[in-house]
Amino acid sequence: MLLTLPLWAETIALSDFTAEGLSGWTEKSFYGQTRYTLVERNGGKVLAAESQNSASALFKKIRVDLEKTPYLNWSWLVVNNLGDINERQKKGDDYSARVYVVISGGVFFWRARAINYVWSSNESKETTWPNAYTDNARMIALESGREFLGQWRTEKRNIRADLRQQFGEDVRYIDGIAVMTDTDDSHGKALGYYGDLYFSSE
Repeated sequence: MLLTLPLWAETIALSDFTAEGLSGWTEKSFYGQTRYTLVERNGGKVLAAESQNSASALFKKIRVDLEKTPYLNWSWLVVNNLGDINERQKKGDDYSARVYVVISGGVFFWRARAINYVWSSNESKETTWPNAYTDNARMIALESGREFLGQWRTEKRNIRADLRQQFGEDVRYIDGIAVMTDTDDSHGKALGYYGDLYFSSE
């Protein structure tokens, strides 16, 4: 489920669910708890995320130099979408799968920014919009609707380019990564899976 990279490409592993489990990842609850477990798939372990009217994320603090490794790679699978919700409003700000890239504001915590790559229920692919709760977060729909439900999808994003496009700044370092499956605003149920995540130079 990983992309094939040139032998000379530099990589930074964010997870190795098969060998390391959830080492280095911490859970942050926003409302209740999404159930995160490791399960066997395709000869290795992946992260299963099951949410029922809940919202908690798994977060890994890691500083990554985007000048050296600007590409974030991962795979994910969604079992269901969340129906006719408006993801641009607070009552519809739920996703069967999402991956956060976080830039810390340091002591000025209110300056922290994030990009959310989401498997949207209704927004079209490559659509972007401000998060319903804060202007410091941007949403980007990478997958949409029911077209690929139940199928693994592999993603690769140039994080530095996306940050420049979304915030108008050339950001060199990111400070953390999070994954979250959440249904607290729409009070629904969702099941998603995440494969290993890593940064790469190519």
